Amino acid sequence: MSGPVLHLEGVSVRRDGTLLLDGIDWRVEPGQHWVVLGPNGSGKSTLLRLAALHLHPSAGRIHILDMAVGSFDSRRHRHRIGYAAAALADSLRPGIDAADVVMTALHGALEPWWHDYDDADRSRARELLKRLGCGDRADHAFGTLSSGERQRVLLARTLMTDPDVLLLDEPTAALDLGGREELVGALAGLAADAGTPPMALVTHHVEEIPPGFTHCLMLAGGRVAASGPLGEVLTGESLSECYGLDLRLSSEDGRWTVRVVPG
Repeated sequence: MSGPVLHLEGVSVRRDGTLLLDGIDWRVEPGQHWVVLGPNGSGKSTLLRLAALHLHPSAGRIHILDMAVGSFDSRRHRHRIGYAAAALADSLRPGIDAADVVMTALHGALEPWWHDYDDADRSRARELLKRLGCGDRADHAFGTLSSGERQRVLLARTLMTDPDVLLLDEPTAALDLGGREELVGALAGLAADAGTPPMALVTHHVEEIPPGFTHCLMLAGGRVAASGPLGEVLTGESLSECYGLDLRLSSEDGRWTVRVVPG
């Protein structure tokens, strides 16, 4: 790939008269792992849907994987993008095996009987589950897994097609402390692997930023509030401005915490 993995220039999204994103500029280069932060309604999920080719902008230009969005059939290239959002988990049949959840990503399907798979496909799905710490859950029904296990299964699914970019929309939402830490650890492991493609992770909480992530994009009111290397952008001042609160940020052992400054 000769250029950035993802490049948005002046991108806006308007739906039913509401401006969801306004003039977004964002550039993701190979080797970068981004965290996307911002208050509710700031446009984080809309941004990832654009990048995942599930939504078209109202204005502006998007280049992804050296292609200009609008100049190609997006359905034929979605396999190059590993995308996970809460809606996917809700769409899966509770009785489907974890290995089949991963394997069916090859065809963007929700059930294994719609397409043909071979032993190599099944083996890869199981290896990915093992890599994410769920190898012993391969034959378990998806609906019987814990919330944390389900999220790691979905993360394994994003890797099944050997994608060029990973887009993860709030994978830690609704997880308890144990599930959150397991998933953050899995993401940190991916970030430490030179073979992992660039990632963009949407979250509400700085505590969920995995070690090894390199860059940060902050959104507020549908606009870019701050963008750049994580160590430069993620500060108490930038968070305070983004969220409209007086916040204090601290870090220890590669993890972040934030709290409101007592008044």
